[in-house]
Amino acid sequence: MFIADYFNKLKMYPRPWSGVLIKQSMKKVISIIFLSMFSTALISQTAIRGKLFDKETGEPLMFANVGLKGTSIGTMTDFDGNFSLESSILATGLYNVQISFISYQTIVIEGVSVTSGQVTLLGGISMQSTSEQLQEVVVSAEAVKTSETAMLVMKKKSAVMLDGISSEEMKLIGDGTAGEAAKRITGVTVEGGKYVYIRGLGDRYTKSTLNGLDIPGLDPDRNTLQMDIFPSSLIDNITISKNFTADLPADFTGGLLNVEIKDLPEKKIFNVTAGVGYNPNMHFNSDYLSYKGGSTDFLGFDDGTRALPKGAESVSIPSPVNGASSSEVNSFIKSFNPTLGGSRNNSLSDFDFGITYGNQISLKKSEETGLGQSKDPKLGYIFSLTYKTDYKFYDEVTFGEYQRVSDSKVNELIYANNQTGQYGERNILIGALAGVAYKTNYSKIRLSIMHLQNGESRAGKFDLLNSPEAVGQSGFVAVSDNLEYNQRSLTNLLLNGNNVFKQTGWDLDWRVSPTFSSSEDPDIRKTAWSITPNNDTLFNAGAGGNPTRIWRSLSELNATAKVDVARKYIINGRDAKLKFGLSHTYKFRDYEILFFDMQFFGRQPNWTSSDPNKILDPANLFPDGTVYYQSGNNDPNPNEYQSNVNNTGIYISNEWKVVSRLTAIVGIRAENFVQRHTGRDIAFANGNTNGKNLENEIVLQSFDLFPSLNTIFNLNDEQNLRLAYSKTVARPSFKELSFAQILDPMTNRIFNGSLFTYSDWDGELVQTRIDNIDFRWEKFMKNDQMISASVFYKQFDKPIELVRIPEAQTSTEYQARNVGDGNLVGLEFELRKSLDFISSILRNYKLSGNVTLVQSQIEMADKEFNARKKFEREGETVKNTREMAGQSPYVINAGFIYSNLAMGLGAGIFYNMKGPTLFLVGSGLYPDVYTEPFHSLNFSMNKNFGKKRNISLELKIVNLLDDRIESFFQSYNAEEQIFSSINPGRTFSFGVSYAF
Repeated sequence: MFIADYFNKLKMYPRPWSGVLIKQSMKKVISIIFLSMFSTALISQTAIRGKLFDKETGEPLMFANVGLKGTSIGTMTDFDGNFSLESSILATGLYNVQISFISYQTIVIEGVSVTSGQVTLLGGISMQSTSEQLQEVVVSAEAVKTSETAMLVMKKKSAVMLDGISSEEMKLIGDGTAGEAAKRITGVTVEGGKYVYIRGLGDRYTKSTLNGLDIPGLDPDRNTLQMDIFPSSLIDNITISKNFTADLPADFTGGLLNVEIKDLPEKKIFNVTAGVGYNPNMHFNSDYLSYKGGSTDFLGFDDGTRALPKGAESVSIPSPVNGASSSEVNSFIKSFNPTLGGSRNNSLSDFDFGITYGNQISLKKSEETGLGQSKDPKLGYIFSLTYKTDYKFYDEVTFGEYQRVSDSKVNELIYANNQTGQYGERNILIGALAGVAYKTNYSKIRLSIMHLQNGESRAGKFDLLNSPEAVGQSGFVAVSDNLEYNQRSLTNLLLNGNNVFKQTGWDLDWRVSPTFSSSEDPDIRKTAWSITPNNDTLFNAGAGGNPTRIWRSLSELNATAKVDVARKYIINGRDAKLKFGLSHTYKFRDYEILFFDMQFFGRQPNWTSSDPNKILDPANLFPDGTVYYQSGNNDPNPNEYQSNVNNTGIYISNEWKVVSRLTAIVGIRAENFVQRHTGRDIAFANGNTNGKNLENEIVLQSFDLFPSLNTIFNLNDEQNLRLAYSKTVARPSFKELSFAQILDPMTNRIFNGSLFTYSDWDGELVQTRIDNIDFRWEKFMKNDQMISASVFYKQFDKPIELVRIPEAQTSTEYQARNVGDGNLVGLEFELRKSLDFISSILRNYKLSGNVTLVQSQIEMADKEFNARKKFEREGETVKNTREMAGQSPYVINAGFIYSNLAMGLGAGIFYNMKGPTLFLVGSGLYPDVYTEPFHSLNFSMNKNFGKKRNISLELKIVNLLDDRIESFFQSYNAEEQIFSSINPGRTFSFGVSYAF
């Protein structure tokens, strides 16, 4: 109740109330960042750093001895396997580093170059365990730096089928953000450079986490986090778990993507980046559409220009039909912003800027003898600030609505509504991240805070053509102006501690992470002039509609806490590991929509101009004119709801070597999930006692057990065979389990919550339970080369899909529903190979590619099958099976990469494509909608300059093929018809980065 009261109090303030708070918070964050930067800018360190792995298990080696031969300088690796040889007497020169550990082969790394005041990085080093006393291994420093990477070891030894990309590879390729880097991972597609989909499955079956914890994205109805907000300099690695283990959350199926942020940077980071982008279709275009907003739009939030007028939240607003005085009505109308149409002006180019600063320092200097330095605690810190502004202008935009006809002999579709036009968009994204970590040999604690601010302004002009021949349509011609603004903010706090109890062997990891987010759509304006046969313009509620304004607001709290405990032990003379833990997630959302439409007292004014910005001229306003506003909001409001979730998880798993080459990981996870909802349908809001009204009632409750079995058979040191089985779940979102009706004014399409009942839907939306089987063969080679082949099978019980509502014939409405049971089978192939096997001349060239092939099938419920049979075409045989919505039949990622470390040059051309995918499930009169494959061919080049290679120039070309983003209605032997079509054009971008 405390949380609900908190959000209710926030409602007392005029929206958007978040602007001032965000501005103050950002000032504080920026001040902290720069204060920390300048206070530590003069700190100079001389050190050699690296990380030690067990070659057999891939796990970090704790408390190994690391020292410089011929000196007294030495240290030990900590519980993460990291070491840092630091000393004020460490002068410029070449050194030999010796690493030793009981029962492991001693390694001597010769020729480690050290420069005074700088940090030398050795990267990941693997040690071979042995029962015999063998001669020490001597290698050169350069060989170590180019040897098997930590990511390769992680993938080879992981308990799950893991794919990923390390910070080293991101730097090599020149990926600037996590979104760009994720494209390189097997089976991944990235939508709009932001949202990740895995194995061709849609957002519902993909999950993203940050530092191992669930975090909502800027879009509150997506499972995937916006990936382009993380600069690659902050990232330690990005991994994707393709199958489930008991220590992971159970609500993913395609894959779980985790972004791991650096806590203790290997060396000082102080990078400044800037870039510009140019798209010939969009930038410096005099036809660009926009409208005047507020003075803080460039910071991603409204300054109050679009705020809800005082008194507008009341059901009875001042109007001439409810007894208000003329002066009250006139004053109230004037409190609305009079701008109702977009204007033409020149668009600017894209621009981005970023600054990242981080380092680790020893807090106490011990005597530089023996292993004295091993006890020095370390402090790591990292700060980042990014700013991006994008201008988009989409010409020749089309949104279509099509139907079948009742005559079974006619295959071609007819249009119900066709909307064509243009719209401009300006998108601002600001990201700030600050983190600090304190580390000893046996423990680590870190604190980080991240704030994201996103503002998106849109203006569009469209021609509307409605067909009188289509079912439910009146037939009209109209022109429409659309003005929209969306501001979203997200603030995440992470507190994480890790302790290793050396005496007992127990490892404790705990994490707490609350996230506060909001999404505001202040003053969405749509003004549609209906055009008569005589070419007169007027407003017609039965045609283009009267001018409308909408305010939408969403506030959400997501709080997650988890504890993991692990201990290694010996069973039957072989290594084993026990792990168990507990987690709890609490979510609360408060959502509200307020709607107003323009009315005319008696008659409409004599419109002498069709300029929408003249409509609210003083002469047209009541009482001199006839224009006034009417509230479309009942009390209680049917488009308001509060929902909350409590999800408690507990698990136990055990990993052990069954025989020398066979490892098994067996686990079980239990989750108790309860979702409650407060809301009501339209009938109840209108006073109908037979309507539905929920007061914090349970709308979804389940207690599930999620077993998992993962086996790994080592064919040899380079090859693994993996077999896994697990159960997972996909749950509906807050808006899906609601009575909300959410209109997209741009397309005039409406999303309905699933609690609404229809003749073919009972309003009972339940979760989807999934059985997963995975098999993989993988071979790992030197220099990050690998080849793998996978087969996977998934069975879905009551999958959730977005379905066109057959009964909604006068408007275009969709709803999330459980459809029939489904299954899919897939193949996955990955190859990462250097071309040096052809010739040594090609040693700097590498091919990287992965292909995913999937065949999916849904066995339709009787109601869907019968609805399709009713509109069966002559010669067509409707089957009771179809493809699964959101599942692509194939995904292709390919890259041809050139990298020359000596020259500091990296370049590559990359191709990404997702096959045609069922996007919206039709029914009877309405055909299915499929997304067309988008052929994304991109080029990137990165060149380092300067004596220290601290200047980097980057060139990128996106969408070389100039492909369009399109979706089509498809029906038997009929020509495809456009559902949506936009042209993103080619974008050329240039960036520069300077490392101090």
